[in-house]
Amino acid sequence: MTTTDAPRPDALPPDPLTPAARALCDAMSAGFPRPEAGAEALRAAARAHLGELPPARETSANGVPVRLYEGREDLVVVFAHGGGWVLCDLDTHDRTCRALASRTGATVVSVDYRRAPEHRFPAAEDDVCTALGWAADRYPGRPLVLAGDSSGGNLAAAAALRARDGGGPPLTGQLLVYPALDHRLEGRSAHDFAEGYFHTTAHMRWYWRQYVGPDGDPAAASPALAPDLTGLPPALLVLADCDPLRDEGLAYARRLSAAGVRAEVHLHTGVFHGFLGGTGLLPEADAALDGAAAWLRTVPR
Repeated sequence: MTTTDAPRPDALPPDPLTPAARALCDAMSAGFPRPEAGAEALRAAARAHLGELPPARETSANGVPVRLYEGREDLVVVFAHGGGWVLCDLDTHDRTCRALASRTGATVVSVDYRRAPEHRFPAAEDDVCTALGWAADRYPGRPLVLAGDSSGGNLAAAAALRARDGGGPPLTGQLLVYPALDHRLEGRSAHDFAEGYFHTTAHMRWYWRQYVGPDGDPAAASPALAPDLTGLPPALLVLADCDPLRDEGLAYARRLSAAGVRAEVHLHTGVFHGFLGGTGLLPEADAALDGAAAWLRTVPR
């Protein structure tokens, strides 16, 4: 496993966020409800201030709606948006997908998967796998990468495991941006950054409950708990240091490396979960996208 980061002290500084990240974090937190407000209130907050979006082509990927960002290169990235499997949609992640496409020249297929709690696990995972198979058929012979942020990172990692186990299309990489990988939330970061860094541990536990439901198996939805990680494609994990999910991302990268999978970590200090949405405002967000694009350009073809 290769890691790009700065050493972390045992004791947190008074505020580990950069001033710009703190300002953005507080602004985002101020308009974001607590989980008990419910799915519709959270969804409305996630879509607030979107503004007008440029036109984009949308189509059906064997019944799953997708938005296409056609690129000049042969690389195809199947992207699953974040939002705790409950929030967000194609519009909330439009800028991120456009940035990936413009920085890499890749064709990005953004998946409008079914959301919880209306559609529990494994509906979203099924939709991403369906879109992946569709992309392989639509762009035959072109290298395929699965990508996603937060809960979308969960879906990308899970779809990579299913592609390996179910004879799915061969993958050249997986790009996992602060992914939700382990329902237990037992890492130190889940305690250290439980509150005050936009994405709270309480929100994450609520998202897991909506996704899995009262009778579901959260372990089955946790890629970090998969017993065997051998044979998976190379992975880049883009992590935020001030994130409840940081430690499960680091642990997954270590497990991938131990299983013989080429795993790289870009750990960005002074920023919080969701910081990639701050492109143009946070230098770390632009640096993270540049780093992810550079990695995508070098994945084996």
